[in-house]
Amino acid sequence: MSKYQNKYRIESARAQWWNYGWNGAYFITICTAYREHFFGEIKEGKMILSNTGVIADVLWWQISYHASFVELGEFQVMPNHIHGIIILDRPDVEARPALPLHASDHPEIPGKNRLRNQGKNTVSSIVGGYKSAVTKYANRLKLPNGWQPRFHDHIIRDKAEFVRISNYIRNNLTHWKEDKFF
Repeated sequence: MSKYQNKYRIESARAQWWNYGWNGAYFITICTAYREHFFGEIKEGKMILSNTGVIADVLWWQISYHASFVELGEFQVMPNHIHGIIILDRPDVEARPALPLHASDHPEIPGKNRLRNQGKNTVSSIVGGYKSAVTKYANRLKLPNGWQPRFHDHIIRDKAEFVRISNYIRNNLTHWKEDKFF
């Protein structure tokens, strides 16, 4: 852990060599605070959503209404986390190949300086808006809720990986007992 202005700070979990505003597909996992089962439970292989889980589900599908350049792939609410695919497809933004580049080789990459705000229309701003909306609605209804401060992401590199991850999300309920978030 490094210090910034004499205070410890957590390093970014985002890929240093990638701009999360670029067009592409992103596999997202967002966990609840302390992995509490706020979203419901799995019974006989089916997800039974709690009221908070219904909010998490409905608001995910509304993301593309708030950002016309966002398409949504597979999505699944689990008892203590969500899995989803966010696809950024803006006509004014160049698509980049998802290769493991080094930030030092590309000093113009906006994501290189992680202290700088990444701005709107990035994966982080979309996920942050989603988490905020779920929290806001759950709090209004006095429902139990909470998120871990960060989220997991994976840049989907090709069609085969997109299919594999989509299948993983679709079949996640059947593998709940082996899930690392269980």
